[in-house]
Amino acid sequence: MANLADTEEAVMTNNIRIKVMENPKPVIAILGGTGGLGTGLARRWAAAGYQIIIGSRTQDNAESAAGELRGLMQARGIGLVPVLAMDNIAAASAGDLVVLTVPFAHHTSTLLSVKDALQGKILIDVTVPLIPPKVARVQLPAEGSAGQIAQNILGDGVRVVSAFQNVAAVHLQEGQVVDSDVLVCGDNKEARAQVIELVEATGLRGLHAGSIANAAAVEAMTSLLIFINKQYKCHAGIKVTGMEHS
Repeated sequence: MANLADTEEAVMTNNIRIKVMENPKPVIAILGGTGGLGTGLARRWAAAGYQIIIGSRTQDNAESAAGELRGLMQARGIGLVPVLAMDNIAAASAGDLVVLTVPFAHHTSTLLSVKDALQGKILIDVTVPLIPPKVARVQLPAEGSAGQIAQNILGDGVRVVSAFQNVAAVHLQEGQVVDSDVLVCGDNKEARAQVIELVEATGLRGLHAGSIANAAAVEAMTSLLIFINKQYKCHAGIKVTGMEHS
């Protein structure tokens, strides 16, 4: 576990001294955690009692996002939560589970910079290969998906799991109940199961959706949802039906 989880360790961050009690839950590092989806996930997991590391390309941006998260949790009556701010490389090293929420344009460069730090860990990749300005049109990479690119770059030492591509960031940030499913793809079933636990901690339903190769279908649906959202002025998600008796 990262030092953040040490029993009664006093952590100084953003001029706030936080006493962190022992927590059996893993420390979650969110790379690119200053964006819409990253902040939304951080809010949900912090509210569920997870210890969070906000990662960014710059320490200043990470500190700002961490401060906002602490302030929001207090405003929601949750109180001080253990949140640290680090650059992406340090965050990848310190986290027990690592989440990648950077834009596709920075996907490969970020993966290469943290490759060594991720060995032996689970990486949750939420990246979608959106290529502006035609983000409402499916444009999958030659490798098939961003999740597959991540697995190819990181190698067998990292269990890449693709998830959260079809959930609107605004819903995660609001903190209200979201009636949507999250399709979870990855080559390792145990890793998928751990990620599904984290999905459920956000208040959503996680479903095993097969190998990382299947991430292509999930990522492609994001562009479809963007089109639907524009057409109907909404924030649509997905829901799998027919599972009431499963």
